[in-house]
Amino acid sequence: MSDDDVLIVGAGPTGLTLAIELARRGAGVRIVDAARTPHRESRGKGLQPRTLEVLEDLGVAERALATGTTRLPFRKYFDGTHVNDTDPFADALPTPDAPYERGVLIGQWQVEEILRERLAELGVTVQPGTEVTGFEQDADGVTAVLAGGDRIRAGHLVGCDGGRSRVRGAMGVRFDGTADEAQSMVVGDVRAEGISRDVWHQWFTPDGGVMLCPVPGTDSFQFQAGPELDASGEPLPPTLESFQRIFDRHARVPGITLTDPTWLSVWRVNVRMVDRMRAGRVFLAGDAAHVHPIAGGLGMNTGIQDAYNLGWKLALATAGQAGPGLLDTYEEERLPVAAWTLGISTDLYARVREAVKEPGTGVEAAAPPPMGTGYRWSSLATPSTPGGTGDPDVLRPGDRAPDAPCLDASGRRVRLFQVYADPRFTLLGFGTEVAGAVGKLGAAYEGLVQACTVDGDEEGLRDHEGHARRAYGVTGPALVLVRPDNHIGLLTTDPAEVAAYLGRNVQIWPH
Repeated sequence: MSDDDVLIVGAGPTGLTLAIELARRGAGVRIVDAARTPHRESRGKGLQPRTLEVLEDLGVAERALATGTTRLPFRKYFDGTHVNDTDPFADALPTPDAPYERGVLIGQWQVEEILRERLAELGVTVQPGTEVTGFEQDADGVTAVLAGGDRIRAGHLVGCDGGRSRVRGAMGVRFDGTADEAQSMVVGDVRAEGISRDVWHQWFTPDGGVMLCPVPGTDSFQFQAGPELDASGEPLPPTLESFQRIFDRHARVPGITLTDPTWLSVWRVNVRMVDRMRAGRVFLAGDAAHVHPIAGGLGMNTGIQDAYNLGWKLALATAGQAGPGLLDTYEEERLPVAAWTLGISTDLYARVREAVKEPGTGVEAAAPPPMGTGYRWSSLATPSTPGGTGDPDVLRPGDRAPDAPCLDASGRRVRLFQVYADPRFTLLGFGTEVAGAVGKLGAAYEGLVQACTVDGDEEGLRDHEGHARRAYGVTGPALVLVRPDNHIGLLTTDPAEVAAYLGRNVQIWPH
């Protein structure tokens, strides 16, 4: 028995992201995983642009970009004939407010390795071979029960233990949805000598297809295809031999032998989500809370963004600084996102199944709309004060906070995202009219809020090209309160509204 602020069950991308968020904010965190060693499976293999913004805030975006690749053309074949090469993001360019114009292709195990390294830099390591089978909670904390009978005591517990979550089962929440055993896919990691690694190969025929996607930084490909069927029409389990037969049937490329399988698995259409993401001191995140079709590559991204939303709120709670309803906003904000993800991924899956029947189309038919754009419906999104802050349709409370290039007092280029890397709230004050108020609020809420002026005083930032004002819809003096997860909390011209916002949502009093 030991005491921690937060116990995280599951050390996949979701659990690791949450552990980093808590550790960098000074919370006591323990993260355990049932596996004795980290896996090396490609699994979810893509990070969306918004997730890269999250990883930048965590300090690891550059590592992810260096490990993965942002440019991999799609090579389509039909009935064994090369049809075309396409790059769906060829015309995409970074903008001052959105620095990542495209996602990055990277194996899930590589993402986890990067996150584990970052977590270790913060003084926390994963406790392997530790299976949580249940828990008990009371008014003061949660006691997790381990498979061997030992117990771990923590202030809060978060289940990040995947689609078969034992934490979810112990919570007793509903996991509503559907499963279609008839629709399945075999996936795995294999080597394929003689196949180019500079494109994503997609072979389709009228009765199916097979895809080989090179996993950056390795000599393996991720294999995806419909399964072989037995005489009664039931899917056969994945084997290297069945992968070879499927490849030969659909790719029709003689002389290519698949070898060295390091991962063989089956994916089935499963569309489910919980009715609650919180029960007292216990929370769910990632696949433990929602599972959905793989189309669009949203799974790992949604889990990382769950953790990013929950981390700062739990950190304030463990420090005794969370307002009464702050932890409730995790479910309030993320449950609608989970529902959206299930809906859009189901639609994309159906769309791509139809699209690949036509020569020259492939997985780009499953390209999702932007994710992580904000929480306008949230109780943390205080309505803007009319006047002085530009058109509210340009940017509203709850929205993702845009990036923008500025200059600091020494003339050095500084992006707003670099400012937001501070784990506190950020108060941006646009204009000299509010500079004094920004300084006073920053001093009053020291430890919770970092104050930053834009075109306000000599020590602040200078919006030398006007990108910050345009991105934030600011035409005159304005105060913008940015949450620790880089979403807009408040747009106003009145300093008293900033103090009122903090008073409602956090329990910390000005000096």
